[in-house]
Amino acid sequence: MAPNRSTALRNVALLSAFAAFGNAQGTTNFTCNASGGGAAYNATKVYLGCYNDPSVSILSAAKLSTIGMTPQYCANWCGERGFGYGGIEFGTQCFCGEQPNFGNAQKIADSRCSQKCATEPSSSCGATYVMSLYQITDPVGNASSGVQDNFTPACLTSPLCGNPVCDKSKSIEERVASLVSQLTTPEKILNLVDASAGAARLGLPAYEWWSEATHGVGSAPGVQFPNKPANFSYATSFPSPITSAAAFDDALIRAIGEVIGKEGRAFGNFGFAGFDYWAPNMNPFREPRWGRGQETPGEDVFHVQSYVRNLVPGMQGDDVTDKQVIATCKHYAAYDVESGRYGNNYNPSQQDLADYFLPAFKTCVRDVSVGSIMCSYNAVGGYPSCASYYLLDEVLRTHWNFTEKYQYVVGDCGAVQDIAEFHNFTDTIPDAASAALNAGTDLDCGSAYLTLNQSLALNSTTVARLDQALNRLYSALFTVGYFDGSKYDTLDWSDVGTPEAEATAYKAAVEGMTLLKNDKSFLPLSSGGKAKATLIGPYANATTQMQGDYSGPPKTILSPLQVFKNYSAWDVTYAQGTAINATNNTGFAAALTAAQGADVIFFLGGIDGSLENEQNDREDLAWPLYQRNLIAQLSALNKPIVVVQFGGGQLDGTPLFNDKNVKSVIWAGYPSQSGAQAILDTIVGKYAPAGRLPITQYPASYADEVSIFDIDLRANASSGYPGRTYKYYTGKAVRAFGYGLSYTKFSFKWGKTLHKQYNIQQLVDDCKKDHGSVKDITPFATVSATIRNTGKITSDFVGLLFISSGNAGPAPRPNKSLVSYARAHAVTARDSQTMDLPLTLGSLARSDADGSLTIYPGDYEIALDNDRYLMQKFKLTGKPAVIETLPKPRAEYDYSVPVHVQPESTVAHS
Repeated sequence: MAPNRSTALRNVALLSAFAAFGNAQGTTNFTCNASGGGAAYNATKVYLGCYNDPSVSILSAAKLSTIGMTPQYCANWCGERGFGYGGIEFGTQCFCGEQPNFGNAQKIADSRCSQKCATEPSSSCGATYVMSLYQITDPVGNASSGVQDNFTPACLTSPLCGNPVCDKSKSIEERVASLVSQLTTPEKILNLVDASAGAARLGLPAYEWWSEATHGVGSAPGVQFPNKPANFSYATSFPSPITSAAAFDDALIRAIGEVIGKEGRAFGNFGFAGFDYWAPNMNPFREPRWGRGQETPGEDVFHVQSYVRNLVPGMQGDDVTDKQVIATCKHYAAYDVESGRYGNNYNPSQQDLADYFLPAFKTCVRDVSVGSIMCSYNAVGGYPSCASYYLLDEVLRTHWNFTEKYQYVVGDCGAVQDIAEFHNFTDTIPDAASAALNAGTDLDCGSAYLTLNQSLALNSTTVARLDQALNRLYSALFTVGYFDGSKYDTLDWSDVGTPEAEATAYKAAVEGMTLLKNDKSFLPLSSGGKAKATLIGPYANATTQMQGDYSGPPKTILSPLQVFKNYSAWDVTYAQGTAINATNNTGFAAALTAAQGADVIFFLGGIDGSLENEQNDREDLAWPLYQRNLIAQLSALNKPIVVVQFGGGQLDGTPLFNDKNVKSVIWAGYPSQSGAQAILDTIVGKYAPAGRLPITQYPASYADEVSIFDIDLRANASSGYPGRTYKYYTGKAVRAFGYGLSYTKFSFKWGKTLHKQYNIQQLVDDCKKDHGSVKDITPFATVSATIRNTGKITSDFVGLLFISSGNAGPAPRPNKSLVSYARAHAVTARDSQTMDLPLTLGSLARSDADGSLTIYPGDYEIALDNDRYLMQKFKLTGKPAVIETLPKPRAEYDYSVPVHVQPESTVAHS
């Protein structure tokens, strides 16, 4: 999602039918009673001017987002809470404060506040990072350190409490239908966008659907972080998913989800966020240059499925009808390129859809009942994802049964408008809105759905379809207690940043540390005697830089320099030396001078958000030139160097691995709030690294061989195409998926093993008898391996189980496929642990050309890890068996508007 772009898209002219809506807006905050409350407060405001607000810091005590925003609405809302100032930015967001902070702001021409208020076009609602500022001369209420009102369930407020939607004698379905039936058509339309307007005349509050929680509650239009030390000024910031995923620890992911859900709900309970969060991002990290790969669990789809199978229930809780928060699996589907993302079309084969691009979404829907799915910017097979009957209706709702009343689809921010603007799939934005709504997109993050009044006038969509979408959305809000309250309503500020949450963030950081080189067991460093250590590099003094994308402020975050200086065994010096993507060698001399007297040099570098982020793919896979050059000059000092590599995307580490003075390389990804301590503790051996790369480290030449727009997975020898991911890449990886060294040594022995032969039909029949039906997650066996620590250092061990076959099914066949994994914790010296590695029917299957998941006869092998510590061969006999069939797309689809099926993209289309 693109916050800057999507908020700018709201500046769409609306027909006068909506103008009257804004005039009716007021704010009510009454306790439910028979009389229905008193007179509405109407603030007196004085316009102070237009201000550039690049860090959104002028006012930060309270915040509200709604498409119904007007200057009076904002003044009423802020003044009602005792604040003397209110300001509007982004067209929809009202900010409040007791005094404005102009430290990072500048007054500019009034014309720069150019975004018209959607429901009152004669008024300005600021602009993107530009505030229309007002003084409120008659505030009421009690402003106190930025603490917003605690959320009151809508049916405990007046006048809504007297509405049939609050009649608990009726079913939720009846209550929701009653509410929707009372809305006028303009009101319905104004509640189909993320900054929904509610309905003041009914007492239905506005609600901002856009909250974020990729690795902790994060900044978003629906999330407010007041200035510290106010309550809700921070949240636990976990490592980026790519780092946590390197732990290969499902219980850890579940624990992270539980903390995110709990803290997210606490924020929602006190008005600092919504109750739904647009996470996780679980598109497999197929394209190594992708700027958002850091947000994902990596390149292997089985690993991604396991991640969402644990994170989503952790977030949502144990009852899908009484959720802690609503999770959103994004981005559906085949989205993993930023370059031209708003208008690109990809034509993956049915085989690749079934094997790679769709399984994680199937897991979200079928296996863990996620509350929401976000459709992506790109088109698939010529049809924009948010207007695809195939993806949204035939696969998602019909095949996977995404049909509960409370399950809804939201479009990525601006994606509905992109259907016309960049895909050119429709000729107009109203037609794009019709196409998306009719295909099954219930909520628009943006403003395209505000043109649905035109769509209705043209008979290209229906009020019945508006009602269906609203029924899903309000039913979803019932599942989080928005109307009646919930068992989670008691969560509050004391549940944020708890010691247990901080311990989980630290555990995720240390478990994700992945050792890529360790010549002659250079690490861990002993603490004997005072050592002189020099820290160099663009991450040496980093703090928030270690968090990556979609972050919120943590309680505390220390830089490596701070943490290393606190380590009593070292005398630490520091010089940055170079920036992430420097264009000259300024700083080299200071770094070389600082390193002259060092016993050990620590270089902390890699890539960050300046090179990889949303809307920004990398251009190459090499270490940035001047970082590489500085490491080479440091190496010439003939002192031992430890490199800590940051960033989500992998870099070709060949120069480091070939340098005899670079003794050790640790990949840290984005380790976030506890990252610095985790790095130090790994280096000195307090915690031995056991992480494994969740992505392939390709040679830098890969970027020259493969177009970023080529979506094919399988190699093609005739065209010289080398394939993608460890499953199909035919070149030699610099560091393979699953690579990770240890400080100790292990020996291995099989426990439970497979039979030497299985008849496929008998196997399927036996599974039917045991489980009633068969699908990819149906278990069929569990193997086990005993792991013995033969060294001297206590360590975790991650066991990855791969399957391969050289003759089963048609070629091209995967090199191997991850089918199970486990993490043994704290295996002490000379001790053993046994890890169970469960297998499913899906472990044996892959898709045919039509996308049918098929178990093929042939010779197979399972192997423990890339190093094949343990191996077992077995045979499958009999005829192939299909255990799942992906629906085939139709040759064409009927739309109510003219459409233009898009050709496959070979260059960026936006």
